Order: sequence, then structure tokens, then C-alpha cells
Amino acid sequence: MSNKKLIFTFLFKKLKSPFVFIGVFFVVWMLFFDNNSFVNQNRLSKNIDQLEKDRRHYKEEIKKDSVALDELSNSKGLEKFAREKYHMKKENEEIFLIVE
Repeated sequence: MSNKKLIFTFLFKKLKSPFVFIGVFFVVWMLFFDNNSFVNQNRLSKNIDQLEKDRRHYKEEIKKDSVALDELSNSKGLEKFAREKYHMKKENEEIFLIVE
């Protein structure tokens, strides 16, 4: 007999055992069909990674906004913001906008 046939007959004889059959069934069930299966764990892990990435992004945005809020809390920062963003001016003052 060839080497492949020997291996196949050996495995087939071992799989006839009820203990091996139940063990293989258990492993397949836990990997694919259980609520905590490998597929679900992988999906949840990717979801957690995405949420942590979002969390870092929003923390950076909060830092930027808190700096902007600190600048707007005093009168000079508020005046600078109004002049730059909304092109406001004082009385008797001319503004020249340069468009690039």
C-alpha cells in the first residue's frame, strides 16, 4: 500500500472511536457555532480596535477645541476670532481682503 493510503486508514480507524468523534465535534462547535466562537471573537476584536481608534481621534479633537475655547474666553482672542472668521471691523475702519 502507498503511504497516503496507510495514513488514511489509520485516521479513519481513529475517527471511528466515539471519544475522538465527540472531541472533533466539540472543537468544530466551539470554533464556528458557539456564541463565543472564533468568528465572533475576531469580529468583536476588530470592532474594539475601531472604537479605540475613534476614541483617540475624539480626544485629539477635544484638546483642539479646549485650546480654541481658552482663546475665545478673553476679549482679545474673541476679537481676533471675529475679525478673522467673520470679517468684522471697528467703526471708521477699512478692511482689505486678499484672495489667493
